[in-house]
Amino acid sequence: MPRRLFKRYMPDPEQLRQHASLRFLGRLLHDPNLWHLNRRSVSRAMGVGLFAAFLPIPLQMLVAAALAILARGNLAIAVSLVWLTNPLTMAPIFFVTYQVGAWLMGSPPRTLPDNLSWEWISGQLVTLWQPFVLGSVVTGVVMGALGYVATLGYWRWWVARQWRRRHAKRP
Repeated sequence: MPRRLFKRYMPDPEQLRQHASLRFLGRLLHDPNLWHLNRRSVSRAMGVGLFAAFLPIPLQMLVAAALAILARGNLAIAVSLVWLTNPLTMAPIFFVTYQVGAWLMGSPPRTLPDNLSWEWISGQLVTLWQPFVLGSVVTGVVMGALGYVATLGYWRWWVARQWRRRHAKRP
């Protein structure tokens, strides 16, 4: 695994524990899995981070941090994955999650008018929010599960590959 690359950009756990705004968490931040880069903590962080990234709520980073603490996943990776939904990617991601939700509910998806206005959005919000929220949660669960399984599989493949390389170099 590119562990050195991750460690270079990871925050210092001791500094975070001493940070004034995080002291209320107390002993929760002392779990070593929140800071270590091992197969289990990284895969859990991928799962909860991807799930939280697809939630259409403010303060996704706090949700990702809370889920990482509960799941004992790497805190920094989980929180950083939330930035997959940034101002550049938010519109296409939320459009796809709405389409997924409309498909799951069996309702025809709405199309955008030529002149998109706030009046149209506020008028259609009553019918748009249910498929949007459903699609966001389902997509988050699916992507989180795929991220978890893919990370576990990739980690096992990488370790086996490194082991075979070391073994092949032996006389």
